Amino acid sequence: MGTTTGDQSPGLALHWQDDALMAVDQRLLPHTCRLLRLQSVDALIDAIQGLAIRGAPALGLAGAFGVALSAQAHHRAGTVDEPAVHADAHRLATARPTAVNLARGVRRALGRLPQGPQAVLDEAQRMVAEDAAVNSAAATRAADLVETLTPDRPLRLLTHCNTGRLATGAVGTALGAILELARRGRVAEVLVDETRPLLQGSRLTAWELREAGVPYRVCVDSAAAAAMSRGLVDCVLVGADRIAANGDTANKIGTYGLALAAARHRIPFLVVAPESTWDEGLPDGSGITVEERDGAEVVRHGDTPVAPADATAFNPAFDVTPRELITAHVTESRTDLLPRETRALAELSRELYLRGWMPGTAGNLSVRLAGEQAGTALITASGRDKGSLTAQDVVAVDAATGEVRVPGRLKASAETAIHVAVYTATAAHAVVHVHSPYATVMAGRSAEPGRTAQLPLTRFELLKGLGLRDPSHTVLPVFPNWPDVRRIADEVAAYLTSRPDAPPALLIADHGITVWGQDLAQARNRLECVEAICRLLVLGTGGGDSGGREGGNTEPEEGQAP
Repeated sequence: MGTTTGDQSPGLALHWQDDALMAVDQRLLPHTCRLLRLQSVDALIDAIQGLAIRGAPALGLAGAFGVALSAQAHHRAGTVDEPAVHADAHRLATARPTAVNLARGVRRALGRLPQGPQAVLDEAQRMVAEDAAVNSAAATRAADLVETLTPDRPLRLLTHCNTGRLATGAVGTALGAILELARRGRVAEVLVDETRPLLQGSRLTAWELREAGVPYRVCVDSAAAAAMSRGLVDCVLVGADRIAANGDTANKIGTYGLALAAARHRIPFLVVAPESTWDEGLPDGSGITVEERDGAEVVRHGDTPVAPADATAFNPAFDVTPRELITAHVTESRTDLLPRETRALAELSRELYLRGWMPGTAGNLSVRLAGEQAGTALITASGRDKGSLTAQDVVAVDAATGEVRVPGRLKASAETAIHVAVYTATAAHAVVHVHSPYATVMAGRSAEPGRTAQLPLTRFELLKGLGLRDPSHTVLPVFPNWPDVRRIADEVAAYLTSRPDAPPALLIADHGITVWGQDLAQARNRLECVEAICRLLVLGTGGGDSGGREGGNTEPEEGQAP
């Protein structure tokens, strides 16, 4: 390990001074703030692996300065021993395998090696300046997003581990966003997860918040979900050590559990991290190497044993949170927001699957986005089992053409064309196409070969759930089930365009029912109404053209639109 200087109040967690890297020894906080003077690659690696230096952005900077130390050490008579520096660079890049920033920082500095040691050092210094600007931009962008996702009052925020200036070159990522919100007067309190087993939250984040004068309480890791259930959390903000191309995110152990709890309580869960944390070469989180640390960190507290002498421990440093549990990733240049509609599509898909209305891979749901994304619709992907569908099994398409926005592994169903026909001809914002049994039976019974048939419905109280101007009667169109789905879509579009007062439902011969509404809840309620009417018709207990009433029921069923 390097030498130490006296107690300090640090400005930057890392900086270069007199041919050495100066770093705050984060193991000693919050009680002692001391700088390490690191003059060799070996000392730096020890500091990294011992967590004296930690935090993904800070590790990237440390890696770059490590190459500068090596280039300086292997420079003789105007010549650099490049193989020796490359060997040091490899050791640095692999000192902690999960954080992608470390290897990236090493590679970037190494790229300047042919220009000599000073060029390498200059590159590392540029990275420090860039990191400050990047963090500031990401923190501001994240704070802006939090204000759009949360109530207009001082907020109760929760964070995990440490993502402040100790973990970065300056400012911080998730903690930087919290401090920015505090500057705006938007923070009532921050719950700081202690972050076991090394307590980066209670030791480091609490220290930074105290220094900044922001109200906080340390939260037992296992109490975070309880805090959410009691309404003590408006938003969760965390950092990241590596983000896969699909958005799966590796971060300090415990993050995944927080995301699950936040999803259960419908609390925004934001990941704030620089673009350098994204690993586009990694398709998903299954390929992220998770560092396993010494079990002694768990079974001992300092020098005191807290478990039986022969106890072993499961001690992963990180876990991987699936993209579907993350409300948004925020970087210095973009906000990758997972629309809440994707989760709603997945939830409704599973619900309808369990009812037998979307068996196997059959059926599809979609929503049309609002605001700046009004031209985009999200639709459940083709070929996906509806019982295990997740928010990641959703495709973004052009709401006017059905063209997939970002071509990739997920495909849009051919039936997307029918959804597009509804969106172009109506003001709908959600479409549900399913194979509910009674509507499917009535579609087959009512169909006429080669032409659009009609299913008249009269004097059903349940018609009130369709939002009709005159709920005493309506006519559902029954379209032929042409092999070419686009032909069905064209006929649907023509029918709806020529009949602006048509009911928000249609049948396709032997192929089920399509309904729509202003949102998924309304579309589902309308589906319930039509399926209930069709059930009465199939069982012979309903009204229809005969003018009867459905078993004396005079009010819509519970959960249906009035």
